[in-house]
Amino acid sequence: MSANDLVTGALQGLCRWMWDCSPRMIPAIVRERGAAGALRWFAANMPRYLVTLRVLGPVRTHLACVAYSLLNGCTYCAYGHAHALELIYFRDRGRLFPADAATLATWQELPPRRLAERLRTVLEDAGMHGEALWVDRIIHLAVGDQLPVDRDEVRLAHLVGMVRVMNDAAMGCDVAPGEAMDTVNRDAAVKAGHAAALVNEAGLVG
Repeated sequence: MSANDLVTGALQGLCRWMWDCSPRMIPAIVRERGAAGALRWFAANMPRYLVTLRVLGPVRTHLACVAYSLLNGCTYCAYGHAHALELIYFRDRGRLFPADAATLATWQELPPRRLAERLRTVLEDAGMHGEALWVDRIIHLAVGDQLPVDRDEVRLAHLVGMVRVMNDAAMGCDVAPGEAMDTVNRDAAVKAGHAAALVNEAGLVG
């Protein structure tokens, strides 16, 4: 077994332990950077990402990752983080997020200003007015309109670079949208309840 295979297996195992799934672009990142380079990249970025999740909260972190992935044109990552966002919303509020992950992942052709408007509208419809106020900060940092002015924006700026690497890897190989990239993906009851709610909503609409 090669060093690349060992590192790929180790990183996939770590993600499965955290999220009960493994991002499908991991093999591509290892191929592009080599075993040592991939380990260095994950060691430099994953701990900071986990701290950001704790400090900013999963909703704002995944919202930023969705926006950055859409701006970079990556359906896979946009879906994975949007699915995490909708599962967390369902777990915490007991109802469906106004736009599902599949819908959100199609907004990658929108210019930054239009994307910001769409995201604000969805968040306001969801009753998440505080998060809606974050959208402009997220978008401005992504397109380089402003430099970080506080620690929270420094964390968002780090996400810009981290997500770009993941987006490039996902878009460079044939990967389909998958599971939620969050610990909520381990909650079978939440996933089952969310799936049932989607079926029920589809029946009502139909």
